[in-house]
Amino acid sequence: MANAADEDAKRSHAIAPTAAKPGLTDIETLAAIAEYVSKYSLTRPPPPLRLERRPPSDADELDKVIEAFNAMCANLQQAYGELREANANLERDLTIRRRAEAEARASEERFRDYAETASDWFWETGPDHCFTYLSDRVIAFGMDPKVRIGTRRIDTALDRDTEAEKWRAHLATLDRHEPFRKFEYRGRDTRGRMHHFSVNGKPVFDDDGRFLGYRGSATDLTAQHEIEERLRQSQKMDAIGQLTGGVAHDFNNVLTVITGTIEIIQEGLADKPELAAIAQLIDDAAARGAEITSQLLTFARRQPLEPREIDVNALVVETAKLLRPMLGEQIEIETRLADEAWSAMVDPSQLSSAIVNLAVNARDAMPGGGKLTLETANRELEGTGTAGEGVRGAFVMVAVGDTGHGIPADIRERVFEPFFTTKGVGRGTGLGLSMVYGFARQSGGTVAIESEEGRGTVMRLFLPRAKGEAVARTAPVQAPATARGRETILVVEDDPLVQGYVIAQLGGLGYRTLAASDGASALTLVDQGARFDLLFTDIIMPGGMNGHELAEAVRLRRPGVRVLYTSGYTDNTIVHDGHLDPGVALLFKPYRKAELSQKIREVLAGEPPA
Repeated sequence: MANAADEDAKRSHAIAPTAAKPGLTDIETLAAIAEYVSKYSLTRPPPPLRLERRPPSDADELDKVIEAFNAMCANLQQAYGELREANANLERDLTIRRRAEAEARASEERFRDYAETASDWFWETGPDHCFTYLSDRVIAFGMDPKVRIGTRRIDTALDRDTEAEKWRAHLATLDRHEPFRKFEYRGRDTRGRMHHFSVNGKPVFDDDGRFLGYRGSATDLTAQHEIEERLRQSQKMDAIGQLTGGVAHDFNNVLTVITGTIEIIQEGLADKPELAAIAQLIDDAAARGAEITSQLLTFARRQPLEPREIDVNALVVETAKLLRPMLGEQIEIETRLADEAWSAMVDPSQLSSAIVNLAVNARDAMPGGGKLTLETANRELEGTGTAGEGVRGAFVMVAVGDTGHGIPADIRERVFEPFFTTKGVGRGTGLGLSMVYGFARQSGGTVAIESEEGRGTVMRLFLPRAKGEAVARTAPVQAPATARGRETILVVEDDPLVQGYVIAQLGGLGYRTLAASDGASALTLVDQGARFDLLFTDIIMPGGMNGHELAEAVRLRRPGVRVLYTSGYTDNTIVHDGHLDPGVALLFKPYRKAELSQKIREVLAGEPPA
């Protein structure tokens, strides 16, 4: 029978084979087997169960039960091992999957962060090149992603017709499923505003090589284009300003001789009215020429200004009174003045002229009548945007608006150029807006245009804010006309016609004169001991020494000598930021005999320089 008699053998069933002792009944043997089975563990399997017979005997049903049980345990142990290996593999796969899911979430969050913080936006298109995805960043540039989904890039392009070849090449690239970079085009946002875009894209394919569409990024270059355009425009205007300034200088020399000569001729034609009338025509033409050169110099920022703190609201009201008879009854004038407008640091006469010029242009844009609006406001500019023009700080805005036909977009950037006009022949010189532009820039401000065809135009002047209180306008004290003198004047003028005219006029006023054609010859006279009471010198002269340098050299030799400058174009020699340098006396060309006489007496009667 089963060899499982003693208790020690029974306690070892979990780790050792079962021993059946003689004398056990079959029931007792089965009970021992049952105890072995109940304590069996797959994690710590005991040795196989053995049935020992004492004395040995042939196998019977118990042997078959034990044999079947051991076979079952072996199968269970093998299955358990395979299950453990499968569980380990599954756990490893789950770990890898969880790690991949975490990486995917992190990648998605990273992409979302990039998309939300990038200055660019991201997009996807399908095989038909219609948008299937646009990142929310496009909202910042005035576009609605929901509206753009299902449309193509070319559908909103503004240059598809004007730059057809560029678009044909781009579409061919898309059809070839090739990547592209920095494709630039102009398009509109949801509100119809124009933008400059730059686009990068790469084709997307599935595992079988089937084309799925494009994926890429886009950049809004509008602000950059505006800055570049302002820079180009500023450089162009500066170049034109230098050219016009030089022309005005030479023209003013000619006008000085013409106006002075006409004065002399007119004095001898008092009893000849027909010839006097002709002389007056010449004089009027010369005065008109002087006005044109003055406008050119204002545009070129070479016109000496007399800026001071002014009450802009008061000046606008005063100018509006002058405009009413000028514009006619068909034009309604409305003023919108800021309640606490700052004072501005500008030349009041030049500002008034600028407002008049803008108002006249507005009137011509409303041939059938309309409304002219004069507005003031306080503004802080940051040097960006349409109104920025690169200037920063506190400004007083003076706006002149109309309800006219507007300025076409294709000529808007040219309206400040000298002699550019859309008016008919004989209806203006084309210098009005250029004068306004030059005045604003020389004053330290800027000017901006807002215009819509069929709706009207608003011109905004931005003038630097004054730091103090506005002062009342005072009339200059006028010296007696054609005051005479007996002093000696050293005249330094490189133009022989102008020099001859000045010497003749000074002689007629009783002065003695010395003459030199450049700085070197003038210093030679000084070094030779020539005596004089006043140095009357042109500013722009050949020979490497300008009038200011000459005056400094003379004062080193003759401390306290009085100096009167004259020029038709200062070239920033004694004028800086629109201001005459302190203590500088300037007689601007062209001038008349009375103006020459008055200025000389003012300088000779004034305090000598320190």
